[in-house]
Amino acid sequence: MIVSIIARLSSWRWADRTHPWVRRWGVPLFCVALGLPSVLGSAGESGVAEELALTLAPTVPLLWRERRPMLVFALTTAIAVLTAYTGSLDSANAGADLARLVALFNVGRFATPGRLLIALAVSLAQLVAWAAGLWGDSRPEFAARPEILILLGTVTVTAVVGLGLATRLVNVVIAALQKEKDQQARLAVAQERARVSKEMHDILGHTLAVMVGLADGAAGLTEKEPKRGAETLRTIADSGRGALTELRQLLAVIGDDNDRPHDALHAPQPGLVDLDPLIERVRAAGPSVTLGTDGDVTTLAPGLQLAVYRIVQEALTNTLKYAAADTSSSVRVTVAHGTVHVDVEDTGPRRSPRARRWSTGNGRGLIGMRERAAIYQGQVTAGPNREGGWSVHARLLTTPPSP
Repeated sequence: MIVSIIARLSSWRWADRTHPWVRRWGVPLFCVALGLPSVLGSAGESGVAEELALTLAPTVPLLWRERRPMLVFALTTAIAVLTAYTGSLDSANAGADLARLVALFNVGRFATPGRLLIALAVSLAQLVAWAAGLWGDSRPEFAARPEILILLGTVTVTAVVGLGLATRLVNVVIAALQKEKDQQARLAVAQERARVSKEMHDILGHTLAVMVGLADGAAGLTEKEPKRGAETLRTIADSGRGALTELRQLLAVIGDDNDRPHDALHAPQPGLVDLDPLIERVRAAGPSVTLGTDGDVTTLAPGLQLAVYRIVQEALTNTLKYAAADTSSSVRVTVAHGTVHVDVEDTGPRRSPRARRWSTGNGRGLIGMRERAAIYQGQVTAGPNREGGWSVHARLLTTPPSP
């Protein structure tokens, strides 16, 4: 219950930050609208002008109520004191009264505790002064029970101050929750980047190990079989260029590799040839999966193959988590014009009425997909499809763009 209320307040706070002018101008205009009956009900031109001034004088300063809350409160209070001697106790201007309450509310929201106590004391003193005129022979008609009016006024002033303090507290809680949410998202991105970095580390380590072995062989072949030695050297050069390309694409993806022993063997990571075993494991869990490829996928760099493999793996894992056991999925990898397209779709239905929360961008699965695609200047989109299931589409470049 509390979480849902805070979530609703967060959405209102976001809407308020998106369109701040609505609240800034809406509140003063609402106060003016409440004062219009008093203006229209005044007799004579002098009465209309007086009521209009009584309405506008305390409402116009409300435009600065958040930047200068104490100043606005002081102005509205001064205006109320000045008009108390010219007005009549048997009539009231609802717009001016609401403007004073709004000013007091914003003191509770933004002012220091000391200033808030001063504003509360001034408001209560003003209420006592107003109540003093309710006793006597010239008592207005609406003040048949003045003690009840005083009680209601005291409760109203105290409630407005309390509401201002509660709003301040809610804003602090929402800001803290948003900060924690942002920190968790950044932590998830950092962890995913570290995992991708380790896998890329393995690929590069394997490539360099192959290059070292070829170099040792080429050293012996250059004397006995110069032609084969030259071919081996060209293979080493191609492998080195591929390793440099992987390093350029890795960019800022770094991670702590302290948990890996220094003498650990660098085994190659999964590639597109490992999609068949992956799909067989998914089929064993219930869903039917089909795999299709277009273009020459065998020429893709090992790091790119790893990225495609992990994207497909995460998408199929999501299908196992959220879709019914009898769902069917399709996986298609297309290589054309320097671009790799990965499409993973399932037909649903969902295992439960709950939505796939990771599709909103907060889930670590989608974060991982996007981080892997970003290494290859790509992007990932995910969402519901027409068949009631889920679709994931990734687009990655096979070669880095020219600098």
